[in-house]
Parts: sequence; C-alpha cells; structure tokens
Amino acid sequence: MSANAASSPIAKALPIWRDPAAWMKVSDVVAVLLALSLPWSTSLVGIFGAVLLVTVAPTVELKSFVASLKRPISALPIVLFVLALVGTLWSDAAWGARFYAVGPAAKLLVLPVLLYHFERSARGSWVFGAFLVSCTLLMLMSWLVFLRPELSLRTPELAARGIFVKNYIAQSQEFTLCAVALAYPVIMLLREKRIALAVLLTAIAFGFFVNMAFLVVSRTALVTVPIMFAVFALLHLRWRSIVIILCVAAAFAAVAWQTSPALRRTAETFARDYRLYKEQNMPTSIGLRLEFWRKSFGFFAEAPLIGHGTGATRGLFERVATHDSHQASSEVIGNPHNQTLNVAVQWGIVGVVILYAMWLLHLLLFRGDGLANWIGLLVVVQNIFTSLFNSHIFDFHEGWMYVLGVGVAGGMVLRARSEAAESSGTVRP
Repeated sequence: MSANAASSPIAKALPIWRDPAAWMKVSDVVAVLLALSLPWSTSLVGIFGAVLLVTVAPTVELKSFVASLKRPISALPIVLFVLALVGTLWSDAAWGARFYAVGPAAKLLVLPVLLYHFERSARGSWVFGAFLVSCTLLMLMSWLVFLRPELSLRTPELAARGIFVKNYIAQSQEFTLCAVALAYPVIMLLREKRIALAVLLTAIAFGFFVNMAFLVVSRTALVTVPIMFAVFALLHLRWRSIVIILCVAAAFAAVAWQTSPALRRTAETFARDYRLYKEQNMPTSIGLRLEFWRKSFGFFAEAPLIGHGTGATRGLFERVATHDSHQASSEVIGNPHNQTLNVAVQWGIVGVVILYAMWLLHLLLFRGDGLANWIGLLVVVQNIFTSLFNSHIFDFHEGWMYVLGVGVAGGMVLRARSEAAESSGTVRP
C-alpha cells in the first residue's frame, strides 16, 4: 500500500488494529529496535526479525508485493535460501546437520521484506540513526570495560580488549561501518557550513577508529578499511581533498603504530602465523584459513556443478583430517572461512553464480548519490571484502548487518527513484 493510501481518510477511520498506516509505524519501530539490538544481542535480533515479518504482513498489497519479489534484487536472496533448502536432498550429512546448515541462509528472506517496506516508508533514516547510536554506546562501553574488565560479559581475555558482548570481529565490523559511513554526512555538512554537527560526527568517527587501533584490532578491519575509504574518495572527493586525507590518514596511522602495542602485535602476526604454519603445520589463525581454503578447493573439484549438498562441509573435513594433534591439518570445521568456498563446497558453481549475481545487483542498486546510496554501497562492499576471510553472509551478526543495511537503504533508494519519476511525470517500469 502506498503512503498516500495508508494515510487516506478511510484508513484513518479504521480501528487501529486494521489500519495499515498504524502497522507501517509499528513496523518502522520494530526495525529501529532491531537496529538498536544488533550490536548487543543475538536473541533480540532474531525476535525482532520475526516480529517484523508479522507487523509488515497487514500492510502488504499482494499485487505490488509479488511485483517487488520478482525484481532480481529481491529474488536472488530468496533463490539462495531455496538452494540451501533444496541442497539438503543430495547431502550425505545427517538430516539434523542439513537443516541446521539451512538456518544461516534464512535471514535472507527478511531482505526482500525490508526492501518492500522501506520503499513505502519514509522512516528508513531512523533505522540507521538507531544503529549509529547503539554502536556509539557500545564504543563507550568498550572503553569502560577496558578500564573495568569485571563489567564484561565475556572472558577476562576479551574483557582486556574492551569486549563487552559478542566478539572482536563483530565489534570491529560495526565500528568500521559506522566510522567510514560517517565520512559522507561529514563532507555534506561541511559543504553546507554546518560546522558544529560535522565536528560532532567527526569526533564519533574518530572515537571508533581510536577504539579499533588501541583496543579491538581486527586483521579483517585492517584490510577492509583502506578499501572502503578508497571507494568513498573516488566517488565523492576531489583529488586535492584525497591527497589531504591521505596525508592525515598516514599521520594517524603512524601515531597509532608508534603508540599502540596491540596494533603492532596484530600486524606482526600476519608473517609469524604464516611462517609457523608453513614450517611446522601449526594451527595459527592464518595457517588454519589457508588449510581450510586448500581443502575446500579440493572438495569443490570433486563436485563442481551442484556441490556436496547443504551441511556436508564438516563431514568432508572429517574425512581428510589427519590424526596428529595440534596440527593445522587435523582441524575439522563446518565453515571454511570464505564465503565463496562455503557456497562452492555445498552448492557448486550454481551457488557461486547466485551469490555473485546477488552481490553485483546490490552494488548496482546503489549507483546514485545521497546518504542511502552511500550506506548501501558501503554495506555491500564491506561484506564482499570481509567475505574473503569469513562467511559473512551466513554468519549471524555480519549477515544481519547486510540484510538490514541493504534492505533499508535499498528501500529508501527505490522510494526516492519512484518519487523522482512521479515528479518528472514519467512512469516507472
């Protein structure tokens, strides 16, 4: 239902439980609550995700909803889930393992619903604001936990790194996304001479970077942050501005390197972990990834077209594991820590084509200018590059960041295009 229809006199005269406009507001609030809870809780995210589907249902106009689902940007996430479900039919894993492996793809079903809802709702910015506020509070809590480790809900080792809930990878993903995403509104505010708000947002972004440099240092973040900033610079800055920012970034990196032992330790582990793996077959972080990737390429070669089926990965690793304890080659895992290989092992070339097509179409969705386009583009770029080292579409936290970011930003972009088409008197195809 369109926004105009939802706010018509007839709709306002209906009882609130039958009023689509009221349900639209409720759905917006639920999406905001989902964004608020994402940095803190897995249970609440699952609950709010299910509630969102229920609250959107009374607002659905069947014809427009079906048309929305037929768009490739909405259809491909559904197709990927369906492939995971159908893939249980040719897997050799136990049925419990097969259905358990379907679960990580189920969140993709929420993405088309978010696209449909926020194409009609004008409150998408509320969701991003809520996520920024929540991450800022988590960043402050991270510093507090660093000073008072007993406040953490995690182990003493994680508490010493400023982790209050979840893990350092999830926290780094959130902080990286927020810090880089703030670059666009800061630039726009400076151009509009709104200095006070620009300074505030800059301080928040700087707080995220300082936290990551001195407390929560993720090697994935070290790799992806420069890429994300490069995308922003090429799209939104002049060459002189790029040079100035590069100089400032280099100065910040130099200071952080000299003053942050945690940052130096994290960077130095790259070479050390690789050397220990190659020389002694030790299960270091980098060594294990290389081992998982090497074996996964072999599994993919055995069944290149449709893979080994949903949930088969752990059994395949068990089959080739050595019996030497504390060796990289003896590790057994159900996730090869690479999104492409995770898909390829289970569903072969068919799955990889669907995954890459989804990423590509979501990238193309955010080709325009504006905050929604920037956030959506950033979410997709971050997911693609971090998925080189993890399976972030299927991981709970990072997967929900993708679903929420692409769904809300995509809906906002589609809404803006629809309004622009209406104002220009053209008919949207």
